[in-house]
Amino acid sequence: MTQYDNTDRGVLFKNDRKTTDSHPDYTGNINVGGQEFWLSAWIKEGQRGKFMSLSIKPKEEQRQQPQRAPAPQQRRSDPISSGRQPMQRQNIMPDDDMQDEVPF
Repeated sequence: MTQYDNTDRGVLFKNDRKTTDSHPDYTGNINVGGQEFWLSAWIKEGQRGKFMSLSIKPKEEQRQQPQRAPAPQQRRSDPISSGRQPMQRQNIMPDDDMQDEVPF
């Protein structure tokens, strides 16, 4: 039995999950020189008739988690002068016998 070689070949299927115009009309995958890519196609209309606009993305790109930029450090300001409400303090007590009240 011979193994089928998909190198430099691809496939497109009608996108049955399309919900907006920006979603591709067809999706699939393609192998170019041994590297796998996601393939997207949109049906467009031009001066010479209908045509397909294509886009490819490496398959590894989607597997990697997007890198989030660290949150900017915010200066602490006085909540009253900034018009914001001060944070409410929460008392969290353990579930044991030490929950008796101490009058201060």
